Formats: sequence, C-alpha cells, structure tokens
Amino acid sequence: MSQGTIQLGELEHAVLEDLWDRGADHAKGVHGRLGVQRGITHNTVQSTLERLYRKSLLTRTKERHAYVYRPAMSREAFLARLIDQVTHPLAENLPEESLLSAFVDFAAERDERGLDRLQALIERKRRADSTGRDLE
Repeated sequence: MSQGTIQLGELEHAVLEDLWDRGADHAKGVHGRLGVQRGITHNTVQSTLERLYRKSLLTRTKERHAYVYRPAMSREAFLARLIDQVTHPLAENLPEESLLSAFVDFAAERDERGLDRLQALIERKRRADSTGRDLE
C-alpha cells in the first residue's frame, strides 16, 4: 500500500476534514467555513486546496469559473494509508503479533466498547471479503 509519505499541516488536515464532511465545494465555500473563523485569506485556502490536489488527496473539476474540490479517498482509506506509512517500516522488524496487539490495546483504551466495535469491524471485513464486496 505504500504510496509515498503523507505529511499534512494543520490547515490541510482541517480542509480535508471539512470536505469529507461536506463532500465537495469550491474555495469560496471552504473559506466561508474555515478561513473566516481562522482569520485567513481566501488565497490561503485556495493554495491549501491546490497543495492537497498536488498531493493527490483531492480531485477537482472546473465548474464555471472555479474548481470544485472533492476528497480523492475516504477518511478510512486515508487513515489506512497513514497507518501503513507508520507501521510498514516497523513491521519488518516486529513480530506480526506485536502490531496487532497494539491495535487491540488502542481499541480497548479508547472506551469501554472499543473491543466490541473492533470485533464487529473484523466480522464485517470477513463477510465483505467472503462476498467480494466492500465494507459499508
């Protein structure tokens, strides 16, 4: 899965989160939601969108006189890339059990239902893999 290192600044992350929640928008809309409250210019938001596009994290289509930006991947796919980016170099030197154990510990420490949710996700993944369909 390694497709290059993803490094995001705080504003880039906020813009991605905004577009995951919204689905798609142009720079003016993103600026209206994020830029105004942060006291940043439309140009700053526009250049942030452009950087995310160049990093292949957004797609864009020209509509009238402006680009409309959309996330190039789901939050889940993005998180999977980040996890792969962090764990891939470590996994070569660790027993597989260690990495999986760390995920179980993380799920358990998040809240009391973390392990139940992890188990449900594992079961969904197994069903999806057996039917050849994606998770929903």
